[in-house]
Amino acid sequence: MEVVIVPDAKAGGEVIAEAMADLLRRKPGALLGVATGSTPLPVYEALTAKVRAKAVDAGRARICQLDEYVGLPAGHPESYRSVVLREVVEPLGLSESSFMGPDGSADDIPAACEAYDRALAAAGGVDLQLLGIGTDGHIGFNEPCSSLASRTRIKTLTEQTRVDNARFFGGDMDQVPHHVITQGIGTILEARHVVLLATGEGKAEAVAQTVEGPVSALVPASALQLHPHATVVVDEAAAVKLKLGEYFRATYAAKPEWQGL
Repeated sequence: MEVVIVPDAKAGGEVIAEAMADLLRRKPGALLGVATGSTPLPVYEALTAKVRAKAVDAGRARICQLDEYVGLPAGHPESYRSVVLREVVEPLGLSESSFMGPDGSADDIPAACEAYDRALAAAGGVDLQLLGIGTDGHIGFNEPCSSLASRTRIKTLTEQTRVDNARFFGGDMDQVPHHVITQGIGTILEARHVVLLATGEGKAEAVAQTVEGPVSALVPASALQLHPHATVVVDEAAAVKLKLGEYFRATYAAKPEWQGL
């Protein structure tokens, strides 16, 4: 696992956006897996700036979802499909046909989960999957003690997660769904390159457990230690509990430029 320590969230966004741009230069039709929330926004903003400056052509890129609420209509403004279209697909100048995600309004949710796993495989697999991390070490909605071999499936949101997400629903917790579809840890690990971005001191303990702790279902993100190409990008605040912080800084500083992320 490579750890890249950057000064702040904007710098982290730039590093990851450049890795995505490099991928698209090599493979214009690459499938990019994206996450929602505030953490990845600097990545999308930096990649959009590169596209608008014609530093990279994203016209053939494909985008796929990490997770989705269950029960929200497809056009609901807070469905993750709508969020990804608004924050990623449209700014990059892509059409909705370039986007794929699980059907959270399906009558048969287990079947929809299996169908999404099959669709990802049929699309050739995810080339780069962007992840955030929860303070408890969760990735996607794979909460602590999720199976490290789990596939795309339905999960029940914790009360705290629903409280946290109520701000997106006008502060009305009754409007926040109780369930989500999420790529499983096993599904995530099938991506060719997994990139986790963490910013802020509140994520420092989770980052340290993910990178330097044992592989454990108690910290789902620690499963990334098993991936052949996993990159963890953290700002200084999120790096404060890393025992090997100076080592990570030195190795990244000495990394050959041609090697990329």
